[in-house]
Amino acid sequence: MRLSKGKLAIDFMGMRYIALVLSSILVIASIASLATRGLNFGIDFTGGTLVEVGYPQAVDLANVRSALADARYEQVQVQHFGASSEVLIRIPPRAGKESAQISEDVLAALAKQEAAVDMRRVEFVGPQVGEELTEQGGLAMIYALIGILIYIVVRFQWRFAPGAVIALVHDVTITMGFFSLFQFDFNLTVLAALLAVIGYSLNDTIVVFDRIRENFRKVRKSSPIDIMNMSINQTISRTLMTSVTTLLVLTSLFVFGGEVIHAFSLALIVGVVIGTYSSIFVASTTALALGVSKSDLMPVVRSGDNETDRAGP
Repeated sequence: MRLSKGKLAIDFMGMRYIALVLSSILVIASIASLATRGLNFGIDFTGGTLVEVGYPQAVDLANVRSALADARYEQVQVQHFGASSEVLIRIPPRAGKESAQISEDVLAALAKQEAAVDMRRVEFVGPQVGEELTEQGGLAMIYALIGILIYIVVRFQWRFAPGAVIALVHDVTITMGFFSLFQFDFNLTVLAALLAVIGYSLNDTIVVFDRIRENFRKVRKSSPIDIMNMSINQTISRTLMTSVTTLLVLTSLFVFGGEVIHAFSLALIVGVVIGTYSSIFVASTTALALGVSKSDLMPVVRSGDNETDRAGP
């Protein structure tokens, strides 16, 4: 890092091969984890019964799990919900048992430990609904990426579009790989967070691309590498400030927001960190590898009735 005429001048493009190796390792590790361990899908996708119960005082989750295990409900997810006296229980589908019967069994098992426990709510998600949510969630991400590809081609130039999409796929893959590796619960809120990560990362990428286009048109005698370095350095303070303030909010949500939004805030924290990195190293590096140059980004020149497009959109 050095200062040039009082301005930051980090050679980001000089580190692009190191970034390529790092990204390759993270993506390959994420794909390997997804292929071998898979995602720990929540009840939103797998179907099952959700039971919320309340205790008169704080309760130890280990005791709740023990009571359920005695009633032959071993494969369940138990967590506090808002307060230490509120417990949320997720139960996978059980053949031959209706949701009402399952909830009655759960309440009866817990009442053996604490007679004052009461049922707050019961929700049932059928396996068919879970399959539809999985399919629709995947399609939503694919449609978002296709729309972004078209937008970048129209807004900038086709050489920028693959970089933006590769950066977004990179961010989503690593975030999903993180959840797969540590087997965190993957539910609808995490899927919503992934879509939010796509929007956040794209916003950062658009800011960098816009400055690159502007500098290609303004700076006459610099190479594409120099112009990209200049553009990233000019936007890095904005990028980091946005990321840091966003992470402060997300960290607060993760720490103080309770179990309900832990997975959501965690997915966004990972996605914002990876998205900030990819907007600097992945998107711009891909555009550079595709040979973007000044002639691609010069505005349309009109001569009489003839119009020559020297740059594309």
